[in-house]
Amino acid sequence: MWCSVFAEPLVSPHNFGMKRPSSVYSGLWGALLPLASFLLLTSVSPVARGAEIERLTLQQARLLMLERNRELQLARHAVSGAEADITIAGAPPNPILTLSTARIGPADQDTSPLIRRIDAGVGVTQLFERGRKRELRTEAARFAYTAAQNDQVDVERQQRIAVDQAYYDLLLAQEKQLVAEEGAGLFDKTIEAAERRVQAGDLSRADLARLSVDALRARNEVDNARLEQIKAQVTLAYLIGLERDAQRIRAAESWPPIAIAPALPEIERVVAQRADVQAAQARIQQADKNRALAQALRTRDITAGVQYDHAPTDVVRNSVGLNVSVPLFTRYYFQGEIRRAESDYLASQTALERVRAAAISQVSGAAGALGSAAERVRRFQERLLAAAEQAASGAEFAYTRGAIGVMDLLDARRQLHVTRLEYASALADYARANSVWLAATETPKPAP
Repeated sequence: MWCSVFAEPLVSPHNFGMKRPSSVYSGLWGALLPLASFLLLTSVSPVARGAEIERLTLQQARLLMLERNRELQLARHAVSGAEADITIAGAPPNPILTLSTARIGPADQDTSPLIRRIDAGVGVTQLFERGRKRELRTEAARFAYTAAQNDQVDVERQQRIAVDQAYYDLLLAQEKQLVAEEGAGLFDKTIEAAERRVQAGDLSRADLARLSVDALRARNEVDNARLEQIKAQVTLAYLIGLERDAQRIRAAESWPPIAIAPALPEIERVVAQRADVQAAQARIQQADKNRALAQALRTRDITAGVQYDHAPTDVVRNSVGLNVSVPLFTRYYFQGEIRRAESDYLASQTALERVRAAAISQVSGAAGALGSAAERVRRFQERLLAAAEQAASGAEFAYTRGAIGVMDLLDARRQLHVTRLEYASALADYARANSVWLAATETPKPAP
């Protein structure tokens, strides 16, 4: 549930058509209402309470994404799990306590009849790992933790791009709906004026029919724009974790200003700093440690133990013994583990090359898309939009004076309508390209 301010208690007998409670229950209502309001307030995040989703800014959407986005939460859980793996990998093996009994039988002549003969033993064994196995496991876990941290940073970058894209999609849908509603309203006024002209004999029924067809198309376009806006709201709501309030979300921010096309940075330097590339590099180091760990499996571990035995009837009643066990590699020499570790190491190198190539393509493509989108917007702002508005205004004036026919008027209106929609799309394309460019070239922040 979304809530920002509670002017009155949400739970009240008046809200349900009930009478005011009697004095017997008035104390109970007075005690429960503040508690219920407090619990309902605290159930909504501080960021969500502070953000007005009816006038949602891009910054507020990003903050909600950081707090409520499920993909980002999963990445944080992965980091927490990788941190626990370090503790698991560095834990030494525990000793094993063994208790045993044997030769349980009747009592001996030298013992009380109530005491039965029991031979008892107690022993402790300890596994001693050799070949730096524990150190290699710990080092591999540390590199896996580093990779998980960088994965979290990269997931945040990707989700921020997705939020920006969805936000600008919603803003575009709102612009399209506004343009469609204005066009439909203009057609409604034209239809009213045309009907008066038909009655006066200044306009034919055929021209009125043409106007009516375009007016109905304009209404259909309003409905399509409304549906497109709902889809954009649902997409954005999922990314910021507010699915139940999707249809209340409205983008309140304007389009970003058109900036000078940025110079292409040193791609290799930018790519080397990206979190996804650093995560791939950490996984190479992790695979290298796992490869060394697989080789270390051929170093035999030793299990040593001490045993204490108590035998009531023996001449030597108590005895202490030592034992040592060493595995014999007579049938299997860990060839599979070594081959698997080597294959994982080569695969991690290929994965790094793939990630680096994708990053280079993204940076280069983002620069080209941003420059092209900026040029389109400037072309609309400098020439196309003004020319279409001037042509439509002249056609409206000429039509009211009877200088042009209805088809010329409709053509001018369609041209202006299409130009306005294309201009809005060009602004959205630039906003998306700018978001991708900033995310592709930013210096990643370390994961919290």
